[in-house]
Amino acid sequence: MSTSDPSHPPVTTRTPAASASGEAPTSPATDRRPAGERVYDWVKERILDGRLPGGELLSEGDAATALNLSRTPVREAFLRLEVEGLLRLYPKRGALVVPVSPDEVGEVTEARILLECHAAERVIDRGDAADVAARMRTVLDRQRELEVPAEKARFSALDREFHATLVDAADNRLISQFYSGLHDRQVRMATSALSRVPDRHREILTEHDTLCTLLERGDAAGFRTTLTAHISGTHGALLDS
Repeated sequence: MSTSDPSHPPVTTRTPAASASGEAPTSPATDRRPAGERVYDWVKERILDGRLPGGELLSEGDAATALNLSRTPVREAFLRLEVEGLLRLYPKRGALVVPVSPDEVGEVTEARILLECHAAERVIDRGDAADVAARMRTVLDRQRELEVPAEKARFSALDREFHATLVDAADNRLISQFYSGLHDRQVRMATSALSRVPDRHREILTEHDTLCTLLERGDAAGFRTTLTAHISGTHGALLDS
């Protein structure tokens, strides 16, 4: 059944802990955070790394059982995730993991290109490009050490850090705050792309190296062209389904 009809969410659900995470549930004795925070992080982590894919229906009971909690903190966490656009709630049915839409892909792609190209131009004009590129290469080196697909979630997190290093270097607090708001979408899209295109991580590493080189050379035009192809290549993989 299509997930595009909000009145008819899919009826397939996961079994409580094992199928949702592939891991044993965390013992309450080892996690002293408020119950709602634990549920929120547990569900959100699985959405972002793809263990709960778009179109999946998760019941309050599944999450409550997995974490050995009552349904009240689960309901609270689900409401928070609905506000963030990651879940869509259906009374007495559960929570649907909202799939990444083509519109979302296009909007995030456009926003990232605008912000990152502006940041590149700013650091080049200021004469800081070589220093910023060196910091980006430090993140790139950490990416190269990872084994994908086993560590694809970590790879995606570092992918986001690589690009955020540039944006933050522009020293515009408002732009950095806005870019930070794209964090969850960036990580989710990158992880999904790595799942769909197994060799994409190798291309990403090469493209990151090229972006650093262009920044070091002060080539703003070349950086824009490469960055546009780089981001479009990763995000575009989500539309080829």
